[in-house]
Amino acid sequence: MNATLRKVVVTAFAFALTATPASADQAGPTAAQVKAAVAKCTKQLSSGKYAHDAGGSRTSAVCKTKGAVHWKADFDVDCDGQKTPKCNKSTDPWWQNQTAFTQSNGKPLNAEKLPFVVVPGISSTWSYKGAGIGGGTVAAVTYKDKLVYAVVGDVGPTGAIGEGSYALAKALGINPNPKTGGASGAVVDYVLFPGVKVGKVEDAAAAKTLGAKSAAKLVG
Repeated sequence: MNATLRKVVVTAFAFALTATPASADQAGPTAAQVKAAVAKCTKQLSSGKYAHDAGGSRTSAVCKTKGAVHWKADFDVDCDGQKTPKCNKSTDPWWQNQTAFTQSNGKPLNAEKLPFVVVPGISSTWSYKGAGIGGGTVAAVTYKDKLVYAVVGDVGPTGAIGEGSYALAKALGINPNPKTGGASGAVVDYVLFPGVKVGKVEDAAAAKTLGAKSAAKLVG
């Protein structure tokens, strides 16, 4: 083997040793790509806008872009559902032992373990049901450089928007403490994919797989 050929072989072998294969977490688009895809409100679905918190100014509209329903809002932490070490009456004064949608076994969702999005209650402003959204609908949620796939798991107030589970907050790098955590301002993009639904609401792995495919179509 001549010197030139030997150098090529050695270089290729070294690259093979150091190259990092793509993992499941790297599949699909980036947070930046998803943010860019929903940067504009292509079509406003809501009749008016929502406040980030009860009694606040209504600044966030529900929009639709290329089949995806989305909004930009703050992040309030939802700890409702199953009683866990992080989600209970002691850790969360507003804790409730139920969620609007349940697991396949009928039990409330586990906010500490399952990344899920909270949709606003049906009102004259907007109806999630009318938009083809329900429990288990897959979502992509972005915050800064983080992108997390989740499901629709609970229903909140009719006048406010911008809420997700303890597990979703933690995965996004947001303080998940239901008392002191969350993120203020229009800093989180909630992107829902009507018609894309997991078989079991609690199946986070399926949400990730379906979410990555749906997000890829959106940015494409």
